[in-house]
Amino acid sequence: MPHALASSSVPLPSAIRADQVCAVVLAGGEGRRMGGVDKGLQVLDGIPLARHALQRLQEQTLGCPRTRAVNANRNQAIYASWGVPVWEDAVGGFAGPLAGFHTALTQCAATHDYLLTVPCDSPLFPLDLLARLAGALAASDAPIAMAMAIAPDGPQDAALRRQPVFCLLKTSLLPSLEQYLQGGGRKIDAWTQAQGQVDVAFDQPRDHARAFFNANTLAELQMLNKPLTVNP
Repeated sequence: MPHALASSSVPLPSAIRADQVCAVVLAGGEGRRMGGVDKGLQVLDGIPLARHALQRLQEQTLGCPRTRAVNANRNQAIYASWGVPVWEDAVGGFAGPLAGFHTALTQCAATHDYLLTVPCDSPLFPLDLLARLAGALAASDAPIAMAMAIAPDGPQDAALRRQPVFCLLKTSLLPSLEQYLQGGGRKIDAWTQAQGQVDVAFDQPRDHARAFFNANTLAELQMLNKPLTVNP
C-alpha cells in the first residue's frame, strides 16, 4: 500500500485536540541489549528515562495529552509512584512494541479517539511531535501518522527512516491489531503499513539532530548522560 510523506516544515493546522489523545510510554521490553535491565528506569541527567518521556509529553506544544501512561511489565510500583497509570502487556512473553500498542488501545479505545506512542529510551523527542503528527493525520485519510527522521550522527543527506514507535493512531484500529496478534504477527512495520499510514518528516533545520536517538545499550546511554539542551 503506498504511503504519503507529509512535510513538517510548518506544523499543519490540526483538528485533533490534546484532550482526545492518550499517550503511552513504551517501557515493556526486556532490555536485552542493555544487559536485561529495566530500560525505562535507567537514569539520564539524574532522572529515569521513562520519566523524561512523560515530562516531554506534558510539555507538548499542542497541549498535554489527556491521559499519560506507562506500559511496563516489571517494577510497576515504581512507575505508578509517578502518578500515572501503569499498564502491563496482555500479550505475554515480552512480545515487542505491538504488545504495548495493543495494551494501550485496550485501555483507552473506549474513552479516547487517538493514541500517541513513544519509547522510553528516546528522551529528546520533539516537543511538537504531537502537533506535527496530528496535523498530518488530520489532513490525510490515513489512520496512522508515523515520524520519519535521519539517523542520529548520520550524514545530513542520508535517507529518512521511519520511526515506527513514534506513532499517532486512531483507537478504532484495536480490532485490526487484535486480529493481527492473534494470528501470530509481531512485526510493527507489517501491521502499520497494512493499515495505511502517512509518514511525517522531521528533517527541518530547527529539528534536533538527536531527537529520535534511542539508547539501546549502556554505552549509548552514556552518550546522552550529560545536561540536556534540546530545541523544541
